[in-house]
Amino acid sequence: MSDPGIYQLFVYGTLRSGFKSAAYEYISRYFTLKSEAKVRGKLFDMGSYPAGVPSKDNTFITGELFVAKGHDEFHWAISQLDDYEGVNVEPDEMQLYRRELTEVYLNNSITHAWIYWYNGDISGRPLVASGDLISYLQHKR
Repeated sequence: MSDPGIYQLFVYGTLRSGFKSAAYEYISRYFTLKSEAKVRGKLFDMGSYPAGVPSKDNTFITGELFVAKGHDEFHWAISQLDDYEGVNVEPDEMQLYRRELTEVYLNNSITHAWIYWYNGDISGRPLVASGDLISYLQHKR
């Protein structure tokens, strides 16, 4: 991917700080949590992971906006996350997610960040109506 000079990352699933997963521990080494934020899209429950898909509707996905601690390390760190998210695949594998730039709504402003959109089929999967995976999982229990 070309370098548009954007060193921010929006996350909505297990990379969020609320999960305290091994993946979050990794992300917190290379990125600083800036704020809770949201993006225009829909969130689906795929069972063991969430699927965010872009939408032009007035629906939002709640997540967190991170900023790279160092621009020099950003490309290496994001390539590691690409592997984690299933962006880099073998020729016979399906690409689970794709990384794209998106508009992020932060307080009363808009910024841009990278996001991992789900690249598969969401047919028949439950919609996370709140757009907030953490809240959804707390109420699902």
